[in-house]
Amino acid sequence: MSSGKIIIAGIGPGSKEDITPAVLEAVKLADVVVGYKYYFQFIEHVLRPGTECIDTGMRKERQRAEEAFIQAESGKNVCVISSGDAGIYGMTPLIYEMKKERNSDIEIEAIPGISAFQKAAALLGAPIGHDFCVLSMSDLLTPWATIEKRIIAAASADFVTAIYNPKSKGRYWQLQRLVELFLEERSADTPVGYVRQAGREEQEIKITTLAEFSVEEIDMFTIVIIGNSQSYNFENHIITPRGYYHQKATEGVGIGQGIMMESFRTIESELANKDIPLDKKWALLHAIHTTADFDMENILLVDKGAVEKLYHEFASGKIKQIITDVTMVTSGVRKGALERLGVEVKCYLNDPRVAELATKFGITRTQAGIRLAVEEHPNALFAFGNAPTALMELCRLIRLEKATPAGIIAAPVGFVNVKESKHMVKPFTSIPKLIVEGRKGGSNLAATLVNSILTYDDAEQLRPGRDV
Repeated sequence: MSSGKIIIAGIGPGSKEDITPAVLEAVKLADVVVGYKYYFQFIEHVLRPGTECIDTGMRKERQRAEEAFIQAESGKNVCVISSGDAGIYGMTPLIYEMKKERNSDIEIEAIPGISAFQKAAALLGAPIGHDFCVLSMSDLLTPWATIEKRIIAAASADFVTAIYNPKSKGRYWQLQRLVELFLEERSADTPVGYVRQAGREEQEIKITTLAEFSVEEIDMFTIVIIGNSQSYNFENHIITPRGYYHQKATEGVGIGQGIMMESFRTIESELANKDIPLDKKWALLHAIHTTADFDMENILLVDKGAVEKLYHEFASGKIKQIITDVTMVTSGVRKGALERLGVEVKCYLNDPRVAELATKFGITRTQAGIRLAVEEHPNALFAFGNAPTALMELCRLIRLEKATPAGIIAAPVGFVNVKESKHMVKPFTSIPKLIVEGRKGGSNLAATLVNSILTYDDAEQLRPGRDV
């Protein structure tokens, strides 16, 4: 007797309209259809008279596969139906495994179908417009420890993530754990959509956010889709752009600015804590962009509202000068931003009076420079990227009420008195401050923090580098 053939066909998520013509043709030509009885209703209208339908019951996938081989080995053409796409959490892998196990020569063909997550995505708008992954919360065949590793990987890699088998009566806590893990990597306002009974009469669609997502509304008939860092809600649809920034965001900008904009978006996507105030985030992005050091998340202290406050004082003309401890900080401040705001940046280190003053009082040249600066510009923004002695001198003059800085950027670098100089600044609670704690710092870092203040009006659009 000649052998038959097994065709594995995905019949879509649950409506006749979502079954592909190729699947309908395979069902029409089958001598035997094997599947879960609930799905027979969706294909009965194309069955030939006399076609045998074999139901193996729910969760009897192995028996279903065995029955398909028995029927095919008797010379019949068999169609094994599976919901969605049979190759995605469906019957296709099991049929191939059983072919290997039985050492069978039965021909196998898989015909794709519309998967449940594709149907759900279409109903939600366009959530999978960029890289995505699909996870199953079922730990019947996969250890939970492995599933949790995959959740962390998906969240940290910024994948749009579709969730199958999100919850059942006996498996009630895993989805909540997934939300916790995603909130460690994603913003609380990340869009989340879910569709229950996609494509069927009972269909329900809802769009919410990661923070507002209620796992109590979810069951085994629901597909959940979590957006990535670029996804947004537009007219109650989730949209995930095809790229990590809109094309319009880079129109009319130079190559240098375009690279800087892309860099900032990359940095933002990799931040451990994305849910921080915009003005602090703007300074932090500048600091990491300059140093490539994500430890800045831990050591950059920004007083509440300091960047925004200082920017508005520059923009209103209240602050007119920036004083730096060394010329390298001065060189790093963006000239275009200074011109826009009418601000002068000045370092006194090469002032001819400095050497005389340093010799007279036995102090460093940077200390002497700060003494001179305070006499002429006591209300300036002071930025330190090199000399802890200069920062300590400013603190001394503040205590003597000879200096009333508009703000302080404390980022000296080194090993002697560096930590102490930064601690000395902290008690001045009325002065807006940006402090790089510990030994790290540098002229380039101090300059970029100044630039973050001068360009704060670009922060909302995440559009750095117009002066590049």
